[in-house]
Amino acid sequence: MARRKPEEFKESAPLWMITFSDMNSLMMGFFVTLFSMATISPGKFQQVSYGFQTIMSSPPGILVGGKSMSQEPLITSNPGIRQSIIQIQANPEYKGMITIEQTNEGLLVELHNAAFFEPGSANLSSLAKDLLAKIGEIIIEHSTNPLWVYGYTSTEPLPKDSIYPSKWSLSAAVVSFFLNDLKNKRANELVSEVMSGQFDPNYWYNPNRFIAIGRGDVPAEQAIKSQTFSITQKLQALRQEYAAGQISYEELAMKSKILNDELNKMTEQINLSYNRVDILIRNQGD
Repeated sequence: MARRKPEEFKESAPLWMITFSDMNSLMMGFFVTLFSMATISPGKFQQVSYGFQTIMSSPPGILVGGKSMSQEPLITSNPGIRQSIIQIQANPEYKGMITIEQTNEGLLVELHNAAFFEPGSANLSSLAKDLLAKIGEIIIEHSTNPLWVYGYTSTEPLPKDSIYPSKWSLSAAVVSFFLNDLKNKRANELVSEVMSGQFDPNYWYNPNRFIAIGRGDVPAEQAIKSQTFSITQKLQALRQEYAAGQISYEELAMKSKILNDELNKMTEQINLSYNRVDILIRNQGD
């Protein structure tokens, strides 16, 4: 009987690699088990998701001035947010309604339009709700920066039947209405995500994250006083000329009317410009 040839030994992976592969498999199984028993934080989940989207769709940001990420203002450290705000600002539908200014404290976004609120009311118009929702979603849900929200009023007197005792309370109500309306709007838009736990409005719209500041009509008064100073000086000079007999009463009346019309027009424009909401995105770590 012929002898069976011994089987040739086939080389396999080194022993250390087999052990390493087994260890990796065990570790992966261990972490998958841990993840399956864990509770997912909707806020952190959304942050990670948006972070990946920003990295894949935007060029990497470059920090300037030797500042760390925690010191950089949000508009620099998160180019995705900056690009989104600029895109809305460039929309013809919102032309002239958005102003972006970099301050020492952070990024200031001014949202202003004469049709945002009715006189003496904190109720948002449909235009204001639409714009504030677009801006608010970007700023609030795609960052963890502290947010200071400012409300203003014009120098026009409150209606006699106003429910607000002062312009301070009205300007504070403007901020409160903005935040509540935005939170409710987002919760209604993302019902399925809220139900599945992927979006938690109470995380992003946590009151501890916001500082609501009602400034009343003080900024508007200061702006009117500053910008109309030259006109009031001309009116005063006219009265002095009339008192000295240098001009007639008819000339005084005619020139005063022209200056007063200019003064009233400028005052109206300034008052309309304070029909607005400002959002200050504070620098991280401040």
